[in-house]
Amino acid sequence: MERIIIIGCPGSGKSTLARELGDKLDLPVVHLDRLWWTKGWKNVSREEFDVRLDNALALDSWIIDGNYSRTMDARLAKCDTIIWLDYSRWTCLWGVFQRVLRNFGKNRPDMPEGCPERFDWEFVKYIWNFNKNNRVLNATHIAKNRHAKAVVLKNRREKQAFLESLS
Repeated sequence: MERIIIIGCPGSGKSTLARELGDKLDLPVVHLDRLWWTKGWKNVSREEFDVRLDNALALDSWIIDGNYSRTMDARLAKCDTIIWLDYSRWTCLWGVFQRVLRNFGKNRPDMPEGCPERFDWEFVKYIWNFNKNNRVLNATHIAKNRHAKAVVLKNRREKQAFLESLS
């Protein structure tokens, strides 16, 4: 595992898993949210995001967390491992709720400076519908990219067992 992408619903713990894997495997971690957002929750242009992503993909090894479906094909073409955190909506909502309680008004390590944690009902709705709108697409990505090892984790216990298996 040298080029890993981590996908899944917001609140599933993609960024946390990326950091844990980065430490365990000694690989650089790229958070797509850090490439997309700038201070004040303003996004960069698509062109700038693509340049930032291309620079990351050009590295010899990496862990990239995030969905960003527009760029999924470019990441899939270069990865050797796909980790899909295919958790229930309730698990993801609970994850976001805990994250907001811990970090409200503060910056998380996976976000650029000037993007403090916030609460947004539209985001809750997005999480609620994420699996309905994305589960088939994620399964299709995995099925089409046989060159990459697929790891599908259904809950936090499976994630922990996977991490422990890498020791």
